[in-house]
Amino acid sequence: MQKIRVVQWNTGKVGKLAMQGILDNPGYELVGVYAHSPEKVGVDAGQLCGRPNTGIKATNDIEAIIGARPDVVVYTPFTGDVDELAKLLENGINVLSTNLLFHVGGVRGEVKRTLQAAGERGNASLYITGINPGWINSMATGLTAVCGRVDCVSIYESADCSGYASPETWNYFRMGQVGVTDEVIEAAKTWLVMFRDAAERVAEGMGLEVEEFDFYCDYATAAERVDLGWFVMEAGTNAAVRAGWNGKVNGETRVRSQVTWYLTKNIAEDWDIDDQEYHLVVEGAPRIDMHMHFTNTAVSPLDGQWSPTATTSYATINAIPQIVAAKAGMLTLHDIGLPYATQGYWGRSR
Repeated sequence: MQKIRVVQWNTGKVGKLAMQGILDNPGYELVGVYAHSPEKVGVDAGQLCGRPNTGIKATNDIEAIIGARPDVVVYTPFTGDVDELAKLLENGINVLSTNLLFHVGGVRGEVKRTLQAAGERGNASLYITGINPGWINSMATGLTAVCGRVDCVSIYESADCSGYASPETWNYFRMGQVGVTDEVIEAAKTWLVMFRDAAERVAEGMGLEVEEFDFYCDYATAAERVDLGWFVMEAGTNAAVRAGWNGKVNGETRVRSQVTWYLTKNIAEDWDIDDQEYHLVVEGAPRIDMHMHFTNTAVSPLDGQWSPTATTSYATINAIPQIVAAKAGMLTLHDIGLPYATQGYWGRSR
C-alpha cells in the first residue's frame, strides 16, 4: 500500500508528539517539517521530536513545503495564518489543523469562504480537529445515536493543572491573585472561547443551529499557601477556575461545554472536583451519563505521562487517511466519519 506523504507544520508541544506519531506509523511517510523558530531551521526532524535522524531538515519556507509534494500537512501552530492555509489548499495539499483561527474570529464568514474557495481551486480539504477538548466533540455527538430524544448534550472537563508549569498561563487567569473582577472574568472568557467551539461542533454534528451562547465563570481560592515549585499561591488567592458555555435554542440550553482547571484541590470553597478527566451527559431518552479517565501513558509521550497534548496530537494524525479521501473544501465530522486509531498503532508497546 502506498504511504501517505505527510508534512508536520510547527514543532511545539502538540507538533512534537504529532511528528513522533507520523514517524511511528508505517502507513505514513514524513516528507517535510516547517519550523517557525529560526534556531530550528536546518535541524533534523528526529532531533526535534526525540527520534533518530530522518534526513528531513526543518524549513521556514512554504515553497519548500509545497515542493515536497505532501498529501497532507498537519498544521499545529499556536497562531494560525489564513493566507498560509489558503496557499497550501490551492496547491492541492490537504490540511489537518489543531488551530481554530480564533485570532481572526474563527472559521466563519469571510475566513470560511476564503478557505472553501482555496480548497475547491486545489481540490484539497481542510479539517480542524481543535486543540482542547477537540476530539471529545466527536464522542459526545456519537453518544446520541442510541437516543430516541435528545434535550441537551454536556461535556465536562476536569483537569489537575498542578503539573502544567506555565506561569504565563496561570498569571493570565489571575491565579495566585486576590479577587474576581469583571476584568478577570473577561480574561477567562477570551481564553476559554475554545470551549464554545466544542459546544458548537456538537451542535453542528446533530444539525442543531444554536441561537446564542452564554458564558459563566467562577473561581475558588487556596485554603492554605501552595508552593508548586514553579508557582506560589497564598491562602485566599485564586487557585481554581470553573467556566463554560451554554448554547441555547429558544432560551433552552441544548449544548454545554464546561471546564474545571485547578492547581490544588485544597480549596476553601465547597467544590465537587471530579477525579476523572471527562464527564459526558446526554439528557434525553435514554439519559446517558459517561465518565472517562486516562489511566495509562500516551502512545509515545515526551514527558513520560499522559497529557491533553497527547490526545490532541493523536486525534489529529489518526484522521489523516480520512481527510485525504474526503471531498474538497471545509470539512465537518459528517464529511470524514468517526476518527479512529489506524492499524499502525494496534498492539504497539511504546
